[in-house]
Amino acid sequence: MNLISALLLGLGLVFWLWGSAPLLGKESVLVKLHGLSVADTLGSALIVLGLLLRGSREWPLLLLALLTLVVWNTLLGHVLAAVAQPPPVRRERP
Repeated sequence: MNLISALLLGLGLVFWLWGSAPLLGKESVLVKLHGLSVADTLGSALIVLGLLLRGSREWPLLLLALLTLVVWNTLLGHVLAAVAQPPPVRRERP
């Protein structure tokens, strides 16, 4: 169980670093932000799962952190995408 936990913790760290690397690229800010948020959410979720497998006494808090992490990052991504879209063009009828 400790080996699986260590693998999840390491994989979570890899996702954190992998999501941060494209920030130096030349894509638009929204593309960079999307990649970062997806990798960060996945990496953080894997780290919390790795901690859960360690048999911690704080498992209710870790489950709450995992749920909050997934819901918060998903909703924040949708809000940012909605805000970033240009407003629809209204054409008046003659």
